[in-house]
Amino acid sequence: ERLFVVDQEGYVYVVHDGVTNEEPFLDLTADVSFDNNEQGLVTIEFHPRFHENRRFFVFYTDPDGDARLVEFQASESDPDRADPDSARLVIEVEQPHIWHQSGSLSFGPDGYLWMSLGDGGFIGDPNKNGQNRTNLLATIVRLDVDAEPYAIPPDNPYVGVETDELREIWAYGVRNPWRITVDPVSRLLFIPDVGQEGFEEIDVVSIDDGAGSNFGWSITEGTSCYFKEEPEEPTCDTTGITMPLVEYGRGGGCAVVGGPVYRGASIPELHGSYFYADYCGGWIRSLTTDGVAVSDVRDWTNDLGRLGSITSLATDGNGELIVTTIQGQVYRLDAVRE
Repeated sequence: ERLFVVDQEGYVYVVHDGVTNEEPFLDLTADVSFDNNEQGLVTIEFHPRFHENRRFFVFYTDPDGDARLVEFQASESDPDRADPDSARLVIEVEQPHIWHQSGSLSFGPDGYLWMSLGDGGFIGDPNKNGQNRTNLLATIVRLDVDAEPYAIPPDNPYVGVETDELREIWAYGVRNPWRITVDPVSRLLFIPDVGQEGFEEIDVVSIDDGAGSNFGWSITEGTSCYFKEEPEEPTCDTTGITMPLVEYGRGGGCAVVGGPVYRGASIPELHGSYFYADYCGGWIRSLTTDGVAVSDVRDWTNDLGRLGSITSLATDGNGELIVTTIQGQVYRLDAVRE
């Protein structure tokens, strides 16, 4: 019955029946840096057993510009307020630049917390983090947060491998994956990855057999080879790279935004549809997939118009679609019945 709304400056608000509580659920403004539109308080994710343990997780950039995954608990006496004394640092990742923080969180049906991290910037991945598995930048991380500060799931791909790859990494080769989601029904991981110059992409793999996937950045952007500086004889080895399920040119937008797989009650004909949007294009689209083929692609612009600079698509407590924009709007999408 409550909607939790994240503000980049460091607040989390609670909305009851369309009315926002005067006091925020969480105030992290003293701990959060927000120097550009890719920083700040980015995500909140609730533990699958939140109603029992009151635990939730936030991802933000600190005053040094580094990324922090922090656990809190809701207050035992007031469920509309977080307990500020319950803060527990889970993981911290040094960021080389102010761009490409990513920071989306999603609990999977395996009970583990999945987290995305961008390549840290700047243009063209100058630090070559995309193909570097010795730090956590440009990766999808999978953690057991029921241990302190966390444990590494035993089936993560680099567990038991005598190399320098970090054991937290589940997949790599992403640039700025914005709003990953693990669908508990299909067991598919959806990774919308913001492009550099030519293409936006959505990578989709099964959480059962996709461990260790390399999504190509900065060897590839979308399905194309990426060359920051065009060599005289360009080469591009795509061996072992998992190509995106969906890509579109930047003429139709500039930054893909991932959403949920819809399973609400309001629009049953769209059950199983994955929703995504574009920050610059302001449009919303949906598709269905088994992870291999795409069908029933729909563009909802004629129905919804262009909603502004979309930052997130999510669901409320009833599984209905919620859309937020950088202009400050929070929309709920519903079916129109004659």
